Amino acid sequence: MVTTGFGICLMISVLATLTIVLRRDDQVDSYDWSLALLIPFLIMGYWLKTLVASQEASLVLFAFINLSTTVLLGIILFSLLHHLRISIHPWLKVLVYVASFFQLLPIWSLFRSGVPDDLIQITDTGDGYATRMTGGSFAFTHIAFFLAILIVVIGAAAIIRARKKTYSRRTLALYIVLVGIGMLIYTLEYILNTDFSALPFLYMIGDVLIALYYDRSHMHDIFALISQNEKNHNSRGYLAIGTNGWFLSANEKCFDFLPELRKQRADTRVPEDSPAGKILNRMIRNYTDNGVETSTFRIGEMTCAYEISAFSFRRGGMTRGYLIDLRDVTEEKRNLEILADFNRKLNQEVEEKTHSIENIQQKLVLGLADMVENRDSNTGGHVKRTSDVIRILVEDIQARQYFPMDETFAKDIIRAAPMHDLGKVSIDSSILNKPGRLTPEEYDTMKTHSTISGQMVHLLLDGVEEEHFVRTAFHVARFHHERWDGNGYPEGLVGEMIPLEARIMSIADVYDALVSKRVYKEPMSFEKAAQIMVEGMGTQFDPNMLLVFLNCREKVEHYYAFIR
Repeated sequence: MVTTGFGICLMISVLATLTIVLRRDDQVDSYDWSLALLIPFLIMGYWLKTLVASQEASLVLFAFINLSTTVLLGIILFSLLHHLRISIHPWLKVLVYVASFFQLLPIWSLFRSGVPDDLIQITDTGDGYATRMTGGSFAFTHIAFFLAILIVVIGAAAIIRARKKTYSRRTLALYIVLVGIGMLIYTLEYILNTDFSALPFLYMIGDVLIALYYDRSHMHDIFALISQNEKNHNSRGYLAIGTNGWFLSANEKCFDFLPELRKQRADTRVPEDSPAGKILNRMIRNYTDNGVETSTFRIGEMTCAYEISAFSFRRGGMTRGYLIDLRDVTEEKRNLEILADFNRKLNQEVEEKTHSIENIQQKLVLGLADMVENRDSNTGGHVKRTSDVIRILVEDIQARQYFPMDETFAKDIIRAAPMHDLGKVSIDSSILNKPGRLTPEEYDTMKTHSTISGQMVHLLLDGVEEEHFVRTAFHVARFHHERWDGNGYPEGLVGEMIPLEARIMSIADVYDALVSKRVYKEPMSFEKAAQIMVEGMGTQFDPNMLLVFLNCREKVEHYYAFIR
């Protein structure tokens, strides 16, 4: 019966440990994890002890249980001190754990010299094997350790409370009650010399409570909620508030920003009418209602910036509270005000010169376009005509809303139109002005002008014009010879891969080539040109441009009839 009970305790303890392991927390509490992992092994020792009937096996299990118990007590002590935010020197931990292992020396010496027959009494009770060490046990050591833990922790808690430092009384009380019950059970069993121990049941309960209370206990540990990088920010305050408005935990620096929180007890609500309560309520309300994650507030002469975020202990888990990051930005704000004043004056000067720079830039672009036309006897007036046609097309698209096009984008396309053939300035005159059909090699050279046009746009406009205009001008210059069916150049783009501004430019560019006189042909009639344009919709041109072209046809033909 006892063996079965211990086995059930072991299974429940393993399940409790697995619930912690499966949480997949980003940060691991080494103390709680050590307790959760050690307790099943300790219970297993008690369980196995009821199954073995040999002195050697019983002695090994006695050693294992006593060692595990001492290590367990050490971990509990360090966990409680950590909970009270008392730093522990690593050498102290080493000393405690090394002392625990010294318990194995007497056992080891017995094995070396031979185990006396009367050292261990083994009795088959029918509920399992009951074992007793007639030569004494380690009970006194453990009782002393139990008492030392209670004295140290209760004394430390009293000192910290007197200094107005905050910690969760519930967590502390839970640990102390479990340790006290453990000491009581251990002492009574030693005095009464019982056959079996009730401690495995207490250990199992403790493991289950650790698993159930894991999230709540870590809500009160501010350093479990922030990243390792944030821990190194000694100038920043960190504060955790529960979803119910209860104060959970804070680091020491937080009290420089909200000093009244130093007297605030954990798991109590910050008074809503207090200065800190008003600030915190406003933070949480702005975050939950309006999605505001960062802002500032003032405390006396100090300006504080905060960043608030929700936290949970499992991926996709429910929100357990809010983590607030506080920092002093008084000096930053003062510097920003000085900088803002300087920027206002600087912007005023820049605005006065921007118009002049834009005029110079526009004249430079138009000058280059004129230079291209002066070299190309085939395309005299092409830049102006296509720019005027682009304006007609864009205004119609805006009016009828065929494509999404705001005012800025529309102006950018019209301004970019004169730049579409800038790259022809690099084409040899013998190719540019050839009256007959170009050879394949010459045509390949001619096709490079679109790539060079795009490069020249960046060369002329980068750092001078706004990014959205540079992007539009680049698309117009580089891609206006792309075809809807993918047979264009320079990249062979297909369909809507071609930017909208380039698709519009290709309509104006091709139509002007059809109805204008070139050295190698006479101008085409408006009817024939319109027929070719309509037939090209869906192959050379965007089929969605058909309605645009047909709606603008009368205006475009009237324009060309007037300039002839």
